[in-house]
Amino acid sequence: MTTEVDEVDRGGPNGAAILGHRVLRPRQQVEEALRTAVLSGQLRTGERLPPETELARQFRVSRPTIREALSALETQGLIRKAQGAGGGSFVQTVDHHALGEIVQESVHNLLQLGTVSFDEVAMVRQHLEVPSAILAARNRTDADIAELRQLLDEQRTRSVDDPAVPELDAQFHIAIARISGNRVLAALVYAVHRESEPVSYLDLSAEVGRETYLQHESIVHAIAEGDSAAAEQAITAHLTYLRNHIKAANGESQDASAAVRPRRSKDSR
Repeated sequence: MTTEVDEVDRGGPNGAAILGHRVLRPRQQVEEALRTAVLSGQLRTGERLPPETELARQFRVSRPTIREALSALETQGLIRKAQGAGGGSFVQTVDHHALGEIVQESVHNLLQLGTVSFDEVAMVRQHLEVPSAILAARNRTDADIAELRQLLDEQRTRSVDDPAVPELDAQFHIAIARISGNRVLAALVYAVHRESEPVSYLDLSAEVGRETYLQHESIVHAIAEGDSAAAEQAITAHLTYLRNHIKAANGESQDASAAVRPRRSKDSR
């Protein structure tokens, strides 16, 4: 027969009962309670939280404590703040799309602060896009191929100086990552591609534009055929081409194993 005494946790020194637990500061308690409400679904996506004054009354803490807790949740991507009439704190979408946006913002801030280098971000992007293409070749649907071919048609009609070219390139690579079927991989490719934007750093010419388009065609053909080996070869050749041309434009040696350095400030994005 089990008694209450038997169920006491006696994992302390010499078998002593463990009675203590982590004590949270008021701000941490508020943050933890609101996080639980979001992740449990008690607070639904898009729902507006009560005003700070009401939250302070409910939790019996000061408004500065509420503001600190809300700021922490905003940093974690669980809520967003809107200003003006009808503003307030709203529950953010918590899915792989939100993950991509959160990671992108974090990477952007790290680049701005100089905590990480562009070379590091560019190299991560290249390592992520290869498995994306391989998986896309295995998991693509007819609708996926139609989407990629539509993007190719758009790219073919644009001149190299068209301001839409970088966005179309980003859409192309992000679509491949999404077609991979791995949502976390897609979110990460979205984040790092948006922050490294390789085409934006190219010294574009008509020749480079044609070659890039042909490489995109090869990638789509391999994915459409379901040939993962060909997709890997095509995406690797494309990324190497981009890397070497950017390095050449920057006056650096064309070492395909190295990442590239940006030609513009991230403030211009």
